[in-house]
Amino acid sequence: MTAQLIDGKGIAGAKRLAMKATVEKLKSEGMVPGLAVILVGENPASQSYVKGKIRDCKEVGIYSELVRFPESVSEAELLDEIRKLNEKDSIHGILVQLPLPKQISERKVIQTISPAKDVDGFHPISLGKMMTGQDSFVPCTPAGIIEMLQAVNVQIAGKHVVIVGRSNIVGKPASLLFLNHNATVTICHSKTTPLAQYTKQADVLVVAVGHAGLISAEDIKPGAVVIDVGMNRNAAGRLVGDVEFEEAKEKASFITPVPGGVGPMTRVMLLENTLKAARNFFMEREPHAK
Repeated sequence: MTAQLIDGKGIAGAKRLAMKATVEKLKSEGMVPGLAVILVGENPASQSYVKGKIRDCKEVGIYSELVRFPESVSEAELLDEIRKLNEKDSIHGILVQLPLPKQISERKVIQTISPAKDVDGFHPISLGKMMTGQDSFVPCTPAGIIEMLQAVNVQIAGKHVVIVGRSNIVGKPASLLFLNHNATVTICHSKTTPLAQYTKQADVLVVAVGHAGLISAEDIKPGAVVIDVGMNRNAAGRLVGDVEFEEAKEKASFITPVPGGVGPMTRVMLLENTLKAARNFFMEREPHAK
């Protein structure tokens, strides 16, 4: 058995095409969605991610602003800029590219962003609403994973989902989101031993650690759905995931490639959250707007 590839790039492309039509309709009614992206420093990976996000906005017609600060920016200056963007009517979503320099508290930055503009879905209010099953902004990577599974008609309800990784960006919010979709969820982490005892039980295995080749074919249940969130550079400089892809694809039923799997879905869900934030803003301004 060779696994069916879950083409995140293709799924994301179709979603962007649909969004473009939605944005055009909103603009025809005088509503222009806007996203502000804050980039601190010269980290090459961060610059690449931000460049892609700005390009995505342009493709679907979302107005975007890039706010850049040097690595030496003070926490107070950065927080002041976020507060200004909170009050700016042309901006409906605010994203601060992580990681941040050591002099800046990531927690303070996230909590300073208005919950109404929290398109990354990291604010405690957003996470609290998601935990209690309320409508909220969902962190982009977990939201993208759910979208991918639904796109290939993988049933989530009643399945055993095992998540390897407990970060605030992927692992923890993904566990809540899968619970909200009626899955049974197990979370594994660096202190889980033996790891394979748990991964072999997974109907859906999500790996989000940042450790190249952590999961091999022998760690996977035959016919499992494998979602590889990892983004690593191997010795040859090639981008690879946390799963030994060539081995795993011969044992799984569905698998995501790296690159071209979860990454494009993360970016497109940011656009979706921005559209949602814009709609909320305009509906509040004009209750009868559609």
